This record gives sequence, C-alpha cells and structure tokens, in this order.
Amino acid sequence: MNSPADRHAAATTDTLRANELSLGYGARQRHVTVIDSLTLGLPDGKVTAIVGPNGCGKSTLLAGLARLQLPESGAVLLEGKDIHAYKRREVAQRIALLPQETHSPEGVTVHELVRFGRQPYQGALSQWSEEDQRLVAEAMAAADIESLADRELASMSGGQRQRAWIAMALAQQTPLLLLDEPTSALDLGHQIEVFELIQRLAHEEGKTIVMVVHDLASACRYADHIVAMHAGRVIAEGAPAEVVTPELVRKLYGVECRLIPDPDTGTPLLIGVRRTSERLSGSAT
Repeated sequence: MNSPADRHAAATTDTLRANELSLGYGARQRHVTVIDSLTLGLPDGKVTAIVGPNGCGKSTLLAGLARLQLPESGAVLLEGKDIHAYKRREVAQRIALLPQETHSPEGVTVHELVRFGRQPYQGALSQWSEEDQRLVAEAMAAADIESLADRELASMSGGQRQRAWIAMALAQQTPLLLLDEPTSALDLGHQIEVFELIQRLAHEEGKTIVMVVHDLASACRYADHIVAMHAGRVIAEGAPAEVVTPELVRKLYGVECRLIPDPDTGTPLLIGVRRTSERLSGSAT
C-alpha cells in the first residue's frame, strides 16, 4: 500500500495525474468541498478502478480529471501540463469520457454513433476521410460489434449498447479512457462482457483506463490498480492484492468479510460478508 509521498513520486511519470487537487460545488455559504487536496497518479497502460462508498467523490474526481470542472486549488496535469491550459479539442484528442448515463438518440445506428467519436478531429473545412472510416472500423472491431453496425441502438441489449458507446470512445483515438460506472444497470453476463473488453483494451491495445466501480469484487478481478476513496481523499492505492484487506472493507463499507485468492485470477475474493457498525465516518457530498 502506497503512502501519499510514494503516490506523489510515482505520479510524476504518469500521463494523467492530480496534484493537491480540490474540487467542490456551490457558492459561498452553501459551498461544499468534495475532493480535498488529493494527489494521485494513474499508471499508464493499466486498468485503474476507483472504489469507495456512495458520496465519497468518485464521479466528481472523474469529472475533474476530464476537465469538466475547475479546481478550487491544485491541478490536473495532462502530459505534465495543466489540463485547463489545453483547448477543449486538444483534451478530446487525448481523453475520452464515458459518463454513467448515456442517452441513445432515436433511430441512430451503431455505425452512426461510433462515427461521432471522430468529431474532435473534424474542423469547419475538413471532410470525412478514409482514415476516419478506417479508425471507426477498427474501433468497432475492438469492441466486437462489427456485425451490429446497422442495428439501431434502441433495439440492442444493454451490454451491446455499452460496447457501442465504448467503441465511440475508441474512435476518438485517445490514449486515456475515463469510464463512470461502465456496467451500471447491466446483468451479470453483460457486466463480464464489458469488463473483459476493458481489460483487453488496456492489456492488448495499451490504453490507460480509469473506471469508477461500485462492485469491489469486480474491481479486484478486472483492475490492475485500485484507488480506494473516502470523504474526498485517497486512503489506499495499489495492486488489488496489496490494497484490499478485511480492514479496508470494514472501514469503507462497514462490512465484515474474509478474503481468499480467486481460483482463476489469484486476486482477492470476498466471502462471509456481513454488516457491521464499524466504518469510517464522513462523506464528501
């Protein structure tokens, strides 16, 4: 488990990182600080899962990392430069964000949706090119949705739609993908489908992926790096086997459990879970 000083030192080599970052909302008397002086490096070419109880600031952090929110203090650094020094188009060519809630426009096909991913490269005078078409085709192949190209989004399963949205993000050709609860509202089979795609994108395509995940067991199984948050702060960070302990689970969620190695992956597997009154107090929101 890494200390804040260790995280700061390690972060200096990461493409995307937060330095003493504070984020909040509201004005003056009603102002609420959600992220409090957070320093975090996100390892390149890995899947990082941000976990923690409801209201701890996970989605707010993701919005800050995507340049959707101005910091109160500190900075998000992209390639060593303050992210707010970039133009929006420049950020969109480096970071793709898939929000928690996506709305499928009526009548839009999978192919049409994925084409939207090329918008950051389309200027007022530029036209759709063979390169754009090739990258859209590659994104659909990576997400394994080539056979669904002409299907309307509304006619597909949740897992298929989510893969289509991920393909759109891939068509942006960004080295970084930020995903806010990418498997929310999906059944178990579709969750596995999406998580396996995420793993493949990092391990085979070299993408750096940061995802907010509610299910700790899935985070342990599919992520290379865990960031555990509570009340707007990082309280633990590292490989799942290093970070996820019965003590951490108790502090974050007020749950008693035992951990055994997953027989397939060797990552921590929670068993004997039951509620307890012992947990960290406080909330970021």
